[in-house]
Formats: sequence, structure tokens, C-alpha cells
Amino acid sequence: MEAQKSKSENETMNPEAYDVKGKNAIVTGAGSGINFSFAALLLSRGCNVLIADLSLRPEAKALLSQYSDQPRAVFLETDVTNWPQLERMFSVCTQEFGEVDIVCPGAGIYDPHWSNFWHPPGVPGGESRDTADGGRYATLDINITHPIRATQLAIRHFLNPPPEKAKVSVDKPKRVVIISSVAGQISNLHTPLYNAAKHAMNGFIRSLGPLDAKFGIRVNGVAPGIIKTPLWTEHPEKMTFLDENKDKWATPEEVAEAMVRCLEESDLGGGTILEVGATQTRLVEALNDPGPSGAGHTASNLQEQYNEVYDWLGDGNWGVGKADV
Repeated sequence: MEAQKSKSENETMNPEAYDVKGKNAIVTGAGSGINFSFAALLLSRGCNVLIADLSLRPEAKALLSQYSDQPRAVFLETDVTNWPQLERMFSVCTQEFGEVDIVCPGAGIYDPHWSNFWHPPGVPGGESRDTADGGRYATLDINITHPIRATQLAIRHFLNPPPEKAKVSVDKPKRVVIISSVAGQISNLHTPLYNAAKHAMNGFIRSLGPLDAKFGIRVNGVAPGIIKTPLWTEHPEKMTFLDENKDKWATPEEVAEAMVRCLEESDLGGGTILEVGATQTRLVEALNDPGPSGAGHTASNLQEQYNEVYDWLGDGNWGVGKADV
């Protein structure tokens, strides 16, 4: 469905439509899910892709085999919480393809128990892999710090290209597309860290909007609803939020199409966020937005499942670590 058109101070009308054909992209988390679908769509439209992920599912391995010539897919094993490995993506992409035109720091997790507000670090027998003295939550490293750092590196690369490559400009634009979520507009007691991260991403995307008109660096985002990917399907605790007789899935392919629109369409200027549900896509306004609704956005059992959190908090020992006993 056609997105609503809106122009804000952070948007710009580019004189010519951007075309992903012949461009070179870095996509983190493209071993599966939305980012895999995005990488596959870019490749099908003539864009080289560096797939940066910890591992590849069979469909991603098949994609590498399918695109071994022109356009070409290359895999680079990458831990997105490791800053040197994020930096390495740019050098490898430059070596393989000549320069970087598009960056999607798409890897993300959905508050698994091993890094979750309701499963605190340092609790004996607890599920958290975050350590009580570590000073960080893995879920925030992946969902906030990684896209912020990757975007910093992208801007640096765009402004300081390899020798004999043109510097980014309004006439030679570059792109960053970030995956936010409808969680960036709503609340969920079960996943407060994930929701906080996506609220952060919405603010981050909008804050970088003016770079488009000034430098030709467009930072846009998509806000998917409930998308049928391993982020949901491989986490039984999250599947309890849904009533599959009432709630509808949107597809990774729908999100990937919206991501390409963020890259190519001239009237989706910097700071734009496109929300994606089941057969519906719309522009998310910065102020007075009505919020997500309809197919692909509902989780009918969500508030009912809050009782699980209340039970955790009511057992008398929630959050008690070794130093507390």
C-alpha cells in the first residue's frame, strides 16, 4: 500500500531517484529474517551485498551460491557488539566491491531471557548471560550501540572514501537504513529493554535527518510490526503474546520492499520512518501520530501475559544476587 506522503524540515526532495543497481551494501544480521530478505532483494536488483552476521541459515548459504558473480554476495563473520569487527566490515566491503554506498545495521534481538530486564545479571541459577560487574546489557549493545556505531562508521566512510572514489554529496548520495519497530511507539511490560531500544532508534533516525539535504547522507528507518521471522518463531515465550486465530503476520519481504523504498524514493527524505504491517505501509509522523493499528500490528494476548512478570516479581526473591544474600 502506498505510504502517506509528508514533508518535514528533515526531509528533502532529491532531483533524481536513487537506484540500488550497481551499488554496494553492507547488511548486518542478513543470515536470516528481515535482513536476509533485504539482502536478497538488493541482489535481485543488481546491488552487491556484504552479509555480516555470526552465521548463515541454509537460505543465506544458497543466496551466496546464487550470487557469486555480478551482482555478488560475500559473507563476513561478524559480532556486531565488537567495534573492530564493525570497522572491518567497511574495509572488507571496499576490498571486495570498491566502495560502500548503502549500510543497514539490521541485526537485532528481541529481549531473550539471556539479556532481559526481568532476568537480571548475577542471580544464582538465573538465565542472564550479562554479568553483574560487566556494565552492559547484550540486548542494548546489539539493538542500540551497534546501529549507532555502524552509522558513525558509515558517515566517516562516506566523507572519506577510498582513493579515486568520489566523496558523498547531494549529487552522489549515500544511504543508511535502520530497523526500528512499532515497539518504538508503544509499551510492553514484557520487553522494556527492546521497547527502549526502538524508541531510541526512532529518535536517532529523526535526529540525523538533516544530513540528507546538506551532505547527501540519508538516514531512514522502517518500523515493522509482527513479522514472521526467527525473532518470534524461535522464542516460545514471545509466541504466547499472539492469538494466531486473530493476529496476522506481516512478511519479511514486505519490510524489505519498504527498506528499498527508503533508499530509492525521492520524496522519502532523511529522517523518514516507514511502518510496515500486513499489506499496509505508512509513514510514521514525528508528532501526534495515531500509532500502529490493524493487520500485522496486534498481539492479542500481550497484556494477559503480563501475569508472568507479576509472578516473577511476587516470588520474594526477584533480582537477588550473590552479594545480596
